[in-house]
Amino acid sequence: MAEFDRTQMKKYISRSPARISLKLRMTLLIGLLTVGMLAIIGVFFYFLLSDSLEQEMGERALGVAKSVAEIAEVRDAVAQGDPGDRTVQNLVEPIRQSTGAEFIVVGDINEIRYSHPNPDQIGERMVGEDSDDALIEGLSYISQAEGSLGPSIRGKTPLFSESGEIIGVVSVGFLVEDVRGVVDNYRDELVSALALIMALGLGGAILISIYIKKVLFGLEPEEISYLLLQKETILQSAHEGIIAVNNGGNITLLNKAAQRLLNVENEPLERYIGQPVHDLLPNSKLPEVLQSGESQFDEEMEFGEHIVVVNRVPLYDDGHLAGAVSTFRNKTEIERLTRELTKVREYAEGLRAQTHEFSNKLYTISGLLQLGQKQEAIDFIKKETVSQQKWIHQLIDQVADPMVSAILLGKLNEAHERGVRLIIDPESTLTSVLSKGERHALVTALGNVVDNAIDAVKHLPKDERTVSVFFTDIGDEVLFEIEDQGGGIPEELVERIYEQGFSTKDGEHRGFGLALSKRVLENVGGTMSTETTGEEGTCFVITIPKKEEGRS
Repeated sequence: MAEFDRTQMKKYISRSPARISLKLRMTLLIGLLTVGMLAIIGVFFYFLLSDSLEQEMGERALGVAKSVAEIAEVRDAVAQGDPGDRTVQNLVEPIRQSTGAEFIVVGDINEIRYSHPNPDQIGERMVGEDSDDALIEGLSYISQAEGSLGPSIRGKTPLFSESGEIIGVVSVGFLVEDVRGVVDNYRDELVSALALIMALGLGGAILISIYIKKVLFGLEPEEISYLLLQKETILQSAHEGIIAVNNGGNITLLNKAAQRLLNVENEPLERYIGQPVHDLLPNSKLPEVLQSGESQFDEEMEFGEHIVVVNRVPLYDDGHLAGAVSTFRNKTEIERLTRELTKVREYAEGLRAQTHEFSNKLYTISGLLQLGQKQEAIDFIKKETVSQQKWIHQLIDQVADPMVSAILLGKLNEAHERGVRLIIDPESTLTSVLSKGERHALVTALGNVVDNAIDAVKHLPKDERTVSVFFTDIGDEVLFEIEDQGGGIPEELVERIYEQGFSTKDGEHRGFGLALSKRVLENVGGTMSTETTGEEGTCFVITIPKKEEGRS
């Protein structure tokens, strides 16, 4: 969409106050989402790291405690019961320093210290009140408690004598403060990594918003929703049926007019969207358009009982074939307009023929009067009056429908002007009342068939240029027979003369009259047939069934 179109559209879409642009909205939303997710992940990993380090320190303390408890010298010194003996202190202090433990305390069954990082604490009772499980139950475990050095993570294990009795406890600890210091060091690295990821996320959000804005032709969501509503309204209000397919031949759009013409208007639209077009329309040529990439215009197709005029156009996106659209309109409407134009043309030609004929007669009368031949002028007027009145009275007396009388009278004058004798059988009668549709169909068919008959005999010698018309409504049908001796129609072409576009005459824009006449007659239940005898002539038979009220 061009920038001009967007500008024009924005002027009409909404008059509400200016909103935040889609680009900024997407950047903020994606940015906030990224920040929120990273914050949650950061907090989760922080606490996970803290718990993991505490657990690791506890396992490490417990391992050191078990190792100390296995030293025989330590067991023997505790068994002697002399806290003042510095044997235990001398044994465990190097171990504490090498392992990095905050303290290694060995106590007897009464929790009296035999070692401590602060030698002044030796001989005093252990602090923390968390040694009962080791001294009483003989369990090894990890605990947290606040001792003389502060809150610590401890690994405790019982100290057994050679006979297997519990004689004391070994407690190895790391201060919680030290553990948190390690966690804080990792926290700084974690925050730095999260900040980098956050910056990359914000940059990605900006790039994504720019890309989406470009793909949407720079339109805002309100503009897109308006266009969608506008498109849907236009499609559903269009009188033409519209079907669109993607490049795989699956239906992507089907408006109400198309559903109506295809007799599926009462079925859910979702049943057909996404389905192959051949499932709905087996004789569709949209797949051909997808293969060739070429448009097809003004082709006729049958949709059930409807004959429609179809246009098919391929859809391209950046030079790539993305699908195709087919539009079609019921030809019945076009034919209705054609019938109306045909009636007007028939009336106009009839009036023109009468005007021309009477003009010639007036010129004849004027010439006789100018020559002083008054009696001859009077005789000529009487003769023409009798002839004209004979035609008119015959049509008035024998034909109840004025429109049928008018078309026959017009063709009488036209035939006379073109040097053809049009004979209406004196036994002809038409007293039935025709409906509006039947009348229009009959006028259309008579006009076309009589014209063809006049054309067929106009090349014959003057005394052989005859067209005969007979009609009757005796029985269950209104019947018209139009016969000429114009050379006939070859038998192999008799069925083809009713095909639209086919004609035995030379020239363009032919082959529509008989096809139209047959179709309009069939629409009211009538028929048109042809009887031909080689080169001797042709007889067209037109029938229309009578209604009950028209048989009086």
